[in-house]
Amino acid sequence: MVVDWAVPRNLGDMADETSRWGFETRAIHAGQEPDPRTGSVIVPIYATSTFAQDGVGGVREGGYEYSRSANPTRTALEQALAALEGGKHGLAFASGLAASDVALRSMTRPGDHVVLGNDAYGGTFRLLDKVLTQWGVEYTSVDLSDLTATKAALRPTTKVIWSETPTNPLLGIADIAALAAVAAEGGAKLVIDNTFATPYLQSPLGLGADVVLHSTTKYLGGHSDVVGGALITSDDDLRDKFAFLRNAAGAVPSPFDAWLVLRGAKTLALRMERHSDNAERIVEALLNHPKVTKVYYPGLPEHPGHEVAAKQMRRFGGMVSFSVAGGEEAALAVAARTKLFILAESLGGIESLIEHPGKMTHASTTGSPLQIAGDILRLSVGIEDGTDLVNDLLKALD
Repeated sequence: MVVDWAVPRNLGDMADETSRWGFETRAIHAGQEPDPRTGSVIVPIYATSTFAQDGVGGVREGGYEYSRSANPTRTALEQALAALEGGKHGLAFASGLAASDVALRSMTRPGDHVVLGNDAYGGTFRLLDKVLTQWGVEYTSVDLSDLTATKAALRPTTKVIWSETPTNPLLGIADIAALAAVAAEGGAKLVIDNTFATPYLQSPLGLGADVVLHSTTKYLGGHSDVVGGALITSDDDLRDKFAFLRNAAGAVPSPFDAWLVLRGAKTLALRMERHSDNAERIVEALLNHPKVTKVYYPGLPEHPGHEVAAKQMRRFGGMVSFSVAGGEEAALAVAARTKLFILAESLGGIESLIEHPGKMTHASTTGSPLQIAGDILRLSVGIEDGTDLVNDLLKALD
C-alpha cells in the first residue's frame, strides 16, 4: 500500500490549495499531510534505495522506482519548499553548490555568458571561475545594484543573471523586480540566491525572478546538522531540465537529509524573527564602537540598498558584517576572542558564528575583483539571549 501523502502531487495544484494559508501554516502543513495508514503526523524517513514493481515497468502509484530519481521524503520537502517560495516546482539537492551546478549547466552551454554579482559567495565564484570556464562558459562580475552597469554587462550570449540579495558577505542589495526586467529584455534568466533572506523575508519569484536557489544547509535547515540545496521555479521547461540533470548526475540528498531540512523549515518564521531581533541589537552596539569603522546591514537607513530592501523584504535578517579598525590583524584577533560567537564557516543556525571571509568562506576570491578586504568580519547572529551576544562581542572588541 502506498500512502496518499507520499504521491508526488502537481505542485501547481498545491500552490492553489495553499495560497490562502499564512507562511507559518505552509511551513508546517504543505506537502506534509498525516499518513492515513498509521496516523503519523511527521513525514517518515523512507530509507530505501529502491521500490518494488508490480511487473517489469509496473511502478506503483506515485511512480517511485529508485531513490536517486525520487523518494517520498524528498517529495514532501520539495512540495514544502515550492509552497514557501510561491513556486510551482521544488527540487532538493545534496548541497547548495550541487543546486548551483545543475542550474548553471542546465541553462548554459559552451560559449554562453553569465552575469554574476561582484559580491558573491566564494563557492559560487569558484564554480564559475574554476570549473565552468573550463567548459567554455564565460562570466562578468558587476555591481547588480547598478542597473546601468548590469545592462552594459549583458551580451547576446548572456543566458543568466545570477544575483544574491542580500549578498555574501557585504550585505549588498539588488532590486529583484528591476533585475527581472533587465533579464527579460536581454533574453536571460534571473536566478536569485535567497539563502540569506529565506522565503520568510523575501519572495523573489513574486518579484519576477525565474529561479530561486537556496543552500538549505543554512536558515531552512537551521540547526547546523545537515547539508543541502534547493531550486524553486514555476517554469516547466526549467524544472524538466533541472530534474533531468539532477537525476543524470546524481546530486540528490539522502532521505534523512531531506527530513532534517523539512523539520527545520517548520520553525523558520519563528527563528527568523529572533535572528532579526538579535541582529538589530548587535548592529546598534557596533555602530558607535571606536574599534568598528563600518557596519554592513541593510536595515540601516544609511545603507545604500536600504530603501530597496525595505520594499522587497519583510525584515532585514540575521547576517551582519563589519570592518575592524587596525586591519586584518585586528580583525583576526577579535574573531579569536569571542566565546558565544563560534569561529566557524557556514551560517543560519540557531547558534551564533563569526568568521573572517577573506581567509575562510571567500578565500577562493583572493586576487580577483571579488576579493574581500582583510579587516571585515561576518556574523551569523543566532537565537541566543541578545544581551549575552552583545556582551560577548563587545568584550572581544575591547
